[in-house]
Amino acid sequence: MFFEVDRSDIRATRVVESAPAELAEGEARLAVRRYGFSANNITYAVFGDLMSYWSFFPAEEGWGRVPVWGFAEVIDANGTTLEEGELVYGYLPMGPDLIVTPTRVSDGGFTDATAHRSVLPPAYNGYTRCAADPVYSADTEALQMLFRPLFMTDFVLDDWLDDNAWFDAGRVVLSSASSKTAFGLAHLIASRAERPEVVGLTSAGNLEFVEGLGSYDRVLTYDQIEQLDGEEATVYVDMAGDAGVRLAVHTQCGGLTSSVQVGGTHWGELGGDAALPGPTPALFFAPDQIVKRNADWGSDGLQERFSASWNAFLPVVSDWITVVDRTGVDGAEQTYMEVLDGKADPSDAFVVTID
Repeated sequence: MFFEVDRSDIRATRVVESAPAELAEGEARLAVRRYGFSANNITYAVFGDLMSYWSFFPAEEGWGRVPVWGFAEVIDANGTTLEEGELVYGYLPMGPDLIVTPTRVSDGGFTDATAHRSVLPPAYNGYTRCAADPVYSADTEALQMLFRPLFMTDFVLDDWLDDNAWFDAGRVVLSSASSKTAFGLAHLIASRAERPEVVGLTSAGNLEFVEGLGSYDRVLTYDQIEQLDGEEATVYVDMAGDAGVRLAVHTQCGGLTSSVQVGGTHWGELGGDAALPGPTPALFFAPDQIVKRNADWGSDGLQERFSASWNAFLPVVSDWITVVDRTGVDGAEQTYMEVLDGKADPSDAFVVTID
């Protein structure tokens, strides 16, 4: 039973029953067990065609399977060097199983070399074998599913901003400050000894939650954007994708040195940038910085740095959120619509378990 989304109208969904496909030589079958779901997954749907997210798990023409991050069990190794019964972590469909073609297999993980994925960003094609994963802990599976992919984006975005000397800005403004990706980034920036001011923009309803996080130097509601000093050199990190908010920030901040779009939590308010004053917004693509740092630090060096940041983040984020468990395709649909409509409490974090 696969949960699918109409690519032309992401509010339209369906559930499709599909018989398990036969395995070819060199393929293995993973049974999806649990995955996390947040506004990040809505971003995958919003940018599904632009960023090729629909291409990872192909569906019938016109429909798409939203990628999620979670845990799966190898239930048929089919002669590959994977072990039946082992747990792996990675990119999965909202459905019962995934057929992979394991290559570059090591104790730590493998890459899916299935033909249609060979032209897609490699950062999404790697799977971690949990038995050898220094980040994995059975006690924190929910937090790993929910935050590990988001925090990797935060980690490389924070690194990218620092690598570019914060674009000569003394202030970073984040929209959708209550989103999990936004407050993870705010936490990383706030943890630096030398850093710019971090300002969060949020709705009035989420103001108390965002202020309580303690990661932002200042929090403003969207109708308070005019309180920003217009002359201060500023980087705008757009997690919301709201065209009206983006225009207000670009108009107010005459000292804007860079405008970066990361997400689309306000997916219904996406719009063009033709009339925007200031720099043209650029879409941040985390895999590009991962490739750069793999070259600079080596894959082990990158993993060591990420693990250190992740281990420092875990006890903090566990105080901020409440894990909400859902089950099966009904739970998947309920969660998808709740997050899509922006009705989820910012402190809630959803985990879906496959029946």
